[in-house]
Formats: sequence, structure tokens, C-alpha cells
Amino acid sequence: MWAAAVHAAETTPEQRLSAQGVTLSTAPAAIANYVPAVRTGSLVFLAGQIPRDPAGGLITGKVGRDATEAQAAAAARVCAVQLLSALKTEIGELARVKRVVRVGGFVNCTDDFTGQSKVVNGASDLLVAAFGERGRHARASVGVAALPGNALVEVEMLVEVAD
Repeated sequence: MWAAAVHAAETTPEQRLSAQGVTLSTAPAAIANYVPAVRTGSLVFLAGQIPRDPAGGLITGKVGRDATEAQAAAAARVCAVQLLSALKTEIGELARVKRVVRVGGFVNCTDDFTGQSKVVNGASDLLVAAFGERGRHARASVGVAALPGNALVEVEMLVEVAD
């Protein structure tokens, strides 16, 4: 147990993500009049990311009609990868993250769908895998009638970073 804890402490968030097959790249460009990240003091506010497939197309639809809860959770995980890519661009190394403070998840869903929190777990689980206890966060999971481009989900994040 001790050896595993030491090993985990020696790996970077990028290494933990890589071990899960996650590669960070350039976050998608903003689709409106905003920037992907704003840093003020030790806080970085990350604009909502909508999920893109490997070819760059939007992952679209409405949970409960066009997509399953599991498909939406996978899309939320994609959003988290995009958020981490934007964060890495902003701060350089993810090891500078002191704490993931808050995540907001928006789920494009039918009126009778109530599994929003399970969908947003797709993002939350990845953040905890990358940062351990520093990745545990406060969160909102909200069902919405529509998202930009008919995106399946949108996820935003607030993190505290070290100087």
C-alpha cells in the first residue's frame, strides 16, 4: 500500500491520464465571444466545453431520446478532457492544480430524464482519476432543454492553481 501511495504521488496528472489512454491536445476554439480560460489570482475559470468527436464534429442529441445515459456520460468525459486541455494551455502543467473547486454540468435531455448527476459523473470521475483527492469538487448537474449546436452535454470548471 505504501509503495502504491508513493508511486501515485510521483506521477503527474498527465501521466495518470495517459495511463488511462487519455491524450490532451489543443482545446477547441471558442464558438462565440468568450475565451476558454480566465485566470484571476489563484483561480482559473474554464468556459463550458461541448463534446467533440475525434474528427472535430459535435456530439449532439438529447438524452432520453437520441442518446443513452452511458453515451452522455462518455460525452461528459470528453468535455473534461477538453477542459483539461484548455487548463494545460493556460497554466502549463497540470501538477500546478491545487484543487478542482467546482464543476457545472448541463445535460441536454428530455423532460422526464432524471439521471443528470450520473451523466456528469463522466467528467467528475476523470478529474478524480487525474488529481486524486485534489480532483474532488463541488458540483451542479442540471438538465436543460437545449445547448449550443444541439450538444449532448456541456461542462464548465473552476480550479485553484499554485503560483
